[in-house]
Amino acid sequence: MSGKTLRIAGVTRTFAGQGRAKPTLALQPTDLTVAPGEFVAILGPSGCGKSTLLRIVAGLDTPTAGSVTLDGMTLAGPGPDRGMVFQSYTLFPWLTVAQNIRFGLQERGLPETEQHAIAQKFIARTGLKGFENHWPRQLSGGMQQRCALARALANDPEILLLDEPFGALDHQTRELMQELLLEIWEADRKTVLFVTHDIDEAIFLA
Repeated sequence: MSGKTLRIAGVTRTFAGQGRAKPTLALQPTDLTVAPGEFVAILGPSGCGKSTLLRIVAGLDTPTAGSVTLDGMTLAGPGPDRGMVFQSYTLFPWLTVAQNIRFGLQERGLPETEQHAIAQKFIARTGLKGFENHWPRQLSGGMQQRCALARALANDPEILLLDEPFGALDHQTRELMQELLLEIWEADRKTVLFVTHDIDEAIFLA
């Protein structure tokens, strides 16, 4: 399978203590190799370092030690090769659904016709047709996460990073979103790192 191999080698993260407080070890030395197209769930209780690891891979945080490489190239800072979806709804409230999905494409300077075509493709795939011109506040939680997923996928990243993206959703919506994510993964075979503390979710998805 074509694609790039993600390697996490000896990655640790320690946060400095305030005043006399001792430093906090948020992530113990971690090694992980993720093959192209793999769907990997990172499972564990709250506070064990799952989100910290994902933020480091995303380039939103810097490891205290160790390295993260994609096909041998060290990842430093965010990049279009990684798409991130958070648990909290992180859509831009001043942009419509279509504008949110096109945001990364706009930043990359793609022609408007291409932006529109890509956005329409992912609006259809994530079941948002008819809601293109809605504001995030007009959407349910599940629909906001559909939009966040479409925005991440529209950039065609090598790796999709998902930080408990369905954690705030009701049970029924959560199951629908899990099935949608699997459908998209089976069609596109993106490399996926999925953080969760839910054992059933990890087993079902990964």
